[in-house]
Amino acid sequence: MIRLISLLLALSSPAFAAEPPTLSGRASVIDGDTIDLHGTRIRLHGIDAPESGQRCQDAKSKSWRCGQKAAWALDHAIDRQRVTCRITDKDRYDRLIGTCSVGDTNLNGWMVQNGWAVAYRKYSNDYTAHERYAQNAELGLWQGSFVRPDKWRNGARLEAHTPVRATPQSGNCNIKGNISSKGARIYHMPGTKWYSRTKISERYGEHWFCSEADARNAGWRRAR
Repeated sequence: MIRLISLLLALSSPAFAAEPPTLSGRASVIDGDTIDLHGTRIRLHGIDAPESGQRCQDAKSKSWRCGQKAAWALDHAIDRQRVTCRITDKDRYDRLIGTCSVGDTNLNGWMVQNGWAVAYRKYSNDYTAHERYAQNAELGLWQGSFVRPDKWRNGARLEAHTPVRATPQSGNCNIKGNISSKGARIYHMPGTKWYSRTKISERYGEHWFCSEADARNAGWRRAR
């Protein structure tokens, strides 16, 4: 408790910007973006992992416990090693916000780059490149469909983000969501190379989208 009070005082100190305080030790994983160090909760800066009860879909539309798997991935990355966290802020719940590492591995970036969390752009753009890498490689969450964690916390569920129209509902809903032979979910914009040759079959889980945002939120990526 004394250590926590000292950290909170340090966060309000003028010297904080020059030398952010740190915490280190053996960590317990709470979920995919939160750990516990010495009884103090630390939220990983700039990332957002699926909630513990959140479910996603894989490339074959099979439901899986992505929130649980994200927590397991973080625990595996730590592997009982000493964790060091550079504390950068505190949130509205008085949890500390930090960038945490094991040796030379930045755990925040590792979670996003391996697809177990997304870049939390509301607060930081530090991990947007890591997210693009995971999305292009179809790692973790990006292997299929998911609702971004912040939207999930606000009540959105995967079904609400996955249109199931077999034909365009209107002239504006003409983006083709195709599933490749390898199970990759790819959307094609009108006028692009493979658009005219791409056929959409609802039977196999393919969809029409009204906007690129709809397609991306449903876990599909743009054709290269």
